Amino acid sequence: MQKQSIWSILAPMKYTLECEREDDGRFLAEVPELPGVLAYGKTADEATAKAEALALRVLADQLDHSEAKAHNISFSVLVPA
Repeated sequence: MQKQSIWSILAPMKYTLECEREDDGRFLAEVPELPGVLAYGKTADEATAKAEALALRVLADQLDHSEAKAHNISFSVLVPA
C-alpha cells in the first residue's frame, strides 16, 4: 500500500500578501485574510518578509490552540511596480 503525504490530502489555503508604499516612503505589507497581520519595512521585500513571518506565527498559534485545522499554505504576493 502506498503512503500518502498529509499535504496531498489537505485542502490548500491561499493567503494574499499585499504591499504598498506609504507617503513617508516606507512599505506596508499585510495579509487581509488574517486581521492584524501587517508589517512595515524600508523596502517592499523587507515588509513582505516580515508580514509573511508574522502570518506564519499567527497560523502556528492558531494550530497550537486548536483554533484552526492544519492545511497546505500558499501565499500570493502583490507588490507595487
